[in-house]
Amino acid sequence: MDFFEQQDQAHRQSRKLLLLFLLAVLAIVLAVNGSLALIWIWAHGGPLSPAHPYPHGFFLTNTLLTLLFIGGGTLLETVRLGSGGDAVAQMAGGRLVMPSSKDTQERRLLNVVEEMALASGIACPRVYVLDKEDAINAFAAGYHQNEAVVAVTRGALARLTRDELQGVVGHEFSHIMNGDMRMNIKLIGVLFGIQMLAGFGQELMYWGSQLGSSRGRDDKGPPLQLVLLVVGAVFFVVGYVGIFFGRLIKSAVSRQREFLADASSVQFTRNPDGIGGALRKIGGLGRINQCGSRIDSPKAEQLSHLFLGAARPSLLSGLFATHPPLQERLRRVYGRHVDFLDAGELHEALDIAPLPEGVYGFGSRNIELVQAAKAKAQAAAGVSQAADGRPRTALAPALMNAARDPFGAGALVYALLLDKSDPQAYVEQLAILDRGAQQQCALATQLWEGIEKLPLSARLPLLDLAMPALRMLSDEQRISLLAIADQLIVADQRITLAEFVLQTVLSRRLGPRSARAAEVRYRRLTELRAETILLLSLAAFAAGETGSVSQAFMRGASAVPELGIEGKDMVAVAKLDFAAVKQALDRLNQLAPLAKPFLARMLLAAAGSAMNVQVADLVRCICAAIDSPVPDAVAATYTQHHWAYGGA
Repeated sequence: MDFFEQQDQAHRQSRKLLLLFLLAVLAIVLAVNGSLALIWIWAHGGPLSPAHPYPHGFFLTNTLLTLLFIGGGTLLETVRLGSGGDAVAQMAGGRLVMPSSKDTQERRLLNVVEEMALASGIACPRVYVLDKEDAINAFAAGYHQNEAVVAVTRGALARLTRDELQGVVGHEFSHIMNGDMRMNIKLIGVLFGIQMLAGFGQELMYWGSQLGSSRGRDDKGPPLQLVLLVVGAVFFVVGYVGIFFGRLIKSAVSRQREFLADASSVQFTRNPDGIGGALRKIGGLGRINQCGSRIDSPKAEQLSHLFLGAARPSLLSGLFATHPPLQERLRRVYGRHVDFLDAGELHEALDIAPLPEGVYGFGSRNIELVQAAKAKAQAAAGVSQAADGRPRTALAPALMNAARDPFGAGALVYALLLDKSDPQAYVEQLAILDRGAQQQCALATQLWEGIEKLPLSARLPLLDLAMPALRMLSDEQRISLLAIADQLIVADQRITLAEFVLQTVLSRRLGPRSARAAEVRYRRLTELRAETILLLSLAAFAAGETGSVSQAFMRGASAVPELGIEGKDMVAVAKLDFAAVKQALDRLNQLAPLAKPFLARMLLAAAGSAMNVQVADLVRCICAAIDSPVPDAVAATYTQHHWAYGGA
């Protein structure tokens, strides 16, 4: 099952979650009405009879109050989690890891997350560490991949090798890319709403215990104190009946996704010992503490469906298990039975020495690169070798440091847009920076010197690396950064393809709508034929040289013949309007998940077998704009052009 099928399945599971929630609410409403009817009869000393007279609107009032508690609680928790992944991570007790952290374990984690973001073509998520959790566990959370976070326990950092940590991060990236996260946050709100009834019952029992008897000798029925205690007990029990249904819902929607995420992790890392080793160590640690992935946070029950492994021993097996059995997960990863591993802390060594500059991407325990690494003088010069022996240019430390700091990341964005080839426009750009970002102007010009030495294939990935730091900017700062970037782009009264790519990626990942998924309005690519032709024309222009643009266009058109696109449909280069392209991307983002691969197929066909960096950047930009993963062929283009991301 590929990304698009999994994302479509996530949409279907959202509808399944809604149905299960409505059934649970119906059961709770019936239970509350039935229980309160019996209490009313008992409190008034009447006989048990269906025809017993009840106050006017008795059942309607009960139903509305029950729905108010459930709906209000769900709404309250959903609003509280409005900031998405950050709110969930903080709820679990997570601490934000600053992109510039120098802690050895945290630096290794950040590098692994950065590598996966570069390889997958999505914005690098923010990273949290659950400092108080000694077991091995992790989760990804957020409403959208542009505001996702990855949280890892301190135990995972201390007990896992780099390859195993890669496997865990690969598993969580699968949840980010497959659309699981949004449904998971909805489930948190739903369960909180149901749990509100239990909390209300506890409050009634408390007040009932504080009241004295308020009836006289001749009064009929039980005292108010007893009534409150009984009503409170009913709400408490019914609330936990709701939690029972909530656990069933969690187990119904989460088990199969864990198998898929494990498989995706192996695919990302090309190393079954990554996620496999982590799961084996969870099993080994479980021999000591009953649950090697145990989470001690008071919110563990509410967040249990997010985690890599079962958060509590009671959730390991049986009807309420939120995850498949460890042995079954391992059997699917390895294809055979394997034993658990010891999960002792690794202490100072952290399994291996840092990787040499030039090692890039997941599964990058790249033996050929390690063996081919040159002397320290070559590394100090910022050059290393690729597996084929050709020199590989590394990112300068100044650029990496800037990408990991909010102030520096903003200056880095401006530096990527500076253009000294047009002296007059460059002077105008400096004037724009002096007016709108005076403190970053000097740093931007310094960073430009380093950027100019990089191959073109390194520039868009460098922007992706800066995303965690850029996301730390306030809303006002983001708006200002995007406005200044727009001014820098039009300083020469024109927009190049490279500028459009940067502008589109920045807008989709930092703009006001960046954290929300687009509503699906189109089921087939045929409904957006004109928009597809426009993008295909742009891709053909980027891929083809003079005389071969039309050939590239027809290669793309033939990839999906159902659209009936002909050579005469191609939009001439002179008529390509980036404003129209932006509108086309907005509509294409509203395509159903299973329709988006057809567009990607056409773009790749237009690019041809020898994809250049210009078209690779364009496809990467389009994927960012329509919330689609970057095809493997595009990701491979960046590594083929030999720029290096070095990480511990």
